[in-house]
Amino acid sequence: MADLVNLTIDGKAVQAAPGTLLINAAKNVGIEIPSFCYYDGLTLQAACRMCLVEVEKTPKLQVACTTPVAEGMVVHTDTPVVHEARKSMVELLLTNHPLDCPVCDKGGECELQDMTFRYGIGESRFVEEKVHTDEAQWSPVVFYDAPRCILCYRCVRVCNEGMGVNALGVSNRGVISEIVPNEGDHLACDECGMCIDICPVGALTSGMYRYKTRPWEMEHVGTICTHCADGCKTTLGVRAGEIMRGNNRDQSGINGEFLCMKGRYAFDFVHNPERLQAPLVRRNGKLEPVSWGEALSVVAKKFAEVKQRGGKFGVIGSNHTTNEENYTLRKFAREVLGTSNIDHHRTGDVATLLDALSGRTDVLATTSDLYERKSILIVASDLAQQHPFLAYQVRANFRHHNAHVYSVTPGPIRENAYTVAAVTATAGQEIAALEGLREKLKAEPELVILFGDSIRGEAVRQLVSFGDSLGIPVKYIPLVDYSNSRGAYDMGLMPGEGAPALDEMLADASLDALWVVGANPLKRAQLAAAKAFVVVQDLFLTETASHADVVFPAASAYEKNGTVTNTCGEVQKLKPAVKVMGTKTDLEIIGLLAKEMGANIGVWLPDNVFAEIRANVRGYNIPLPIIATGGAAQTAAVNGRVPATLRPELIRSAGDTLYTSGSLGRYSKTLNTVLEAPGALYQGK
Repeated sequence: MADLVNLTIDGKAVQAAPGTLLINAAKNVGIEIPSFCYYDGLTLQAACRMCLVEVEKTPKLQVACTTPVAEGMVVHTDTPVVHEARKSMVELLLTNHPLDCPVCDKGGECELQDMTFRYGIGESRFVEEKVHTDEAQWSPVVFYDAPRCILCYRCVRVCNEGMGVNALGVSNRGVISEIVPNEGDHLACDECGMCIDICPVGALTSGMYRYKTRPWEMEHVGTICTHCADGCKTTLGVRAGEIMRGNNRDQSGINGEFLCMKGRYAFDFVHNPERLQAPLVRRNGKLEPVSWGEALSVVAKKFAEVKQRGGKFGVIGSNHTTNEENYTLRKFAREVLGTSNIDHHRTGDVATLLDALSGRTDVLATTSDLYERKSILIVASDLAQQHPFLAYQVRANFRHHNAHVYSVTPGPIRENAYTVAAVTATAGQEIAALEGLREKLKAEPELVILFGDSIRGEAVRQLVSFGDSLGIPVKYIPLVDYSNSRGAYDMGLMPGEGAPALDEMLADASLDALWVVGANPLKRAQLAAAKAFVVVQDLFLTETASHADVVFPAASAYEKNGTVTNTCGEVQKLKPAVKVMGTKTDLEIIGLLAKEMGANIGVWLPDNVFAEIRANVRGYNIPLPIIATGGAAQTAAVNGRVPATLRPELIRSAGDTLYTSGSLGRYSKTLNTVLEAPGALYQGK
């Protein structure tokens, strides 16, 4: 490591690595230098001039966001000269600013507003008429008010560099400069809203949040996004029992400030008018609302009757329910119902990978590895569409560390714009196609391999063998679809030895009872057992729920405590943001059903169940303080053999895009109103 640079900032001795910018060197020792255009991780702009500082022995004020530290440098960040310069900069920015703070959505969290108060701009010397441009709506979620814009170019840079979309630019020059969308009058992009959250003023505002509330009127709850498997933290702003917005401006999760459209906007399913809010029991061929007590009694009696006569059960779990709920469901199925006929929609072959890596340590990559490692190999996945945060990490790695990226996919993906080599291979032919990359990959110092659902069964073992043959350190990420797909496997929602898998349960005409918790298998298949007693726990009356004899209204991930495990095996904690009247968590429903049947499954509270998980589930004895304080803890390295997945051909991704999220996505109005929805895979976008 190069010797540290010694300098003085506001009389304080400071040491910083060579190349560190003054603005960051000051921040590291608790000295704030204000800025509008500077943003960590984006290219330098030096447009706003708010970060001017005095550097001794230089003839004029210097811009702290582009000036690197130097040995012996003496810097003053808050002298009368600096204060007056910043005051003039704010005065200039307010020349055409409409001063509509009372109605601006950024009120209370506006950086320009803060600087105006800080530097005391009480009046302006500019008396000319303000240039006005009408507000524009670029998409259902993005509005642009040009007079408020201070041309910091943060939005342009985060879209072009961070997202790789290039949906924003600048037109005209001087006082009539404006941010413009790529399609002239509308956006064609990821609709992620990153441009809105990164905007320091109220120029870009959210179509879901505008004119509804103020930040100080909301309760802010940090929880984990319930959609894809990347495990992003989303901070939900709640007022009067309603979620008003989602963001992660405090950068407190593994995703930093990043959120895709689903994480930022697709919370609206929670308040969809089609939410189930009372149990339903089928009478005379029609589902009718009943009390919880009656519904639980009907199910308990039927389950007991089927068990007593030795009938056949089928239990299907969910990729969206918590680890605690999945663990308790498996426990109930095996110990109370006495069946090992339990499964879930498997979207990636985690099991075979863990078996192939048996006994090794440090071979399962984390989300941070995608930002830090020297080379990345993407196999059989449209990463930007299916795993937007992982794709964001790879892009950032390429921009900041010049990572070498490789891809083997059936069609073009966004990452191909900066790959060292991109190979096209049809599903099932990826392993053979890898041979063409062997020499390039062998020359890399290290590698992370991400692979999708078409790499399953024997192909997973072949992929591991290929990785071993390179002679370099290799880590793996088995990609799965939903917020707790990895946890569903880890908690044992898998068929026992010789037991039928999910598709076989549905095709079994002799099935006596089918219990579906948070899944919708009848969307794509028929139930062969026409007389089977069907119980469903769900948020909506899906295809499966419509077929049920009893339906329990379940709470969503944004309404419950518990933990989930992302595709990299990182465990994080959910926190409830709202409560929808009439619903119960799946854990509570399972617990009440056990009580109704007179069965003892232990204390069914999330903390108690997680303590049991830590004691009994391999790799889950993770440090509690990490997840309790909002962090992510990766499950321990694999040791000992893990039974491989039976019937690997049943592993299939749902092929969701940025604008779809299985059955859940159908009930998000926002996801379905953007022009880009539903999107398509392997289009290179």
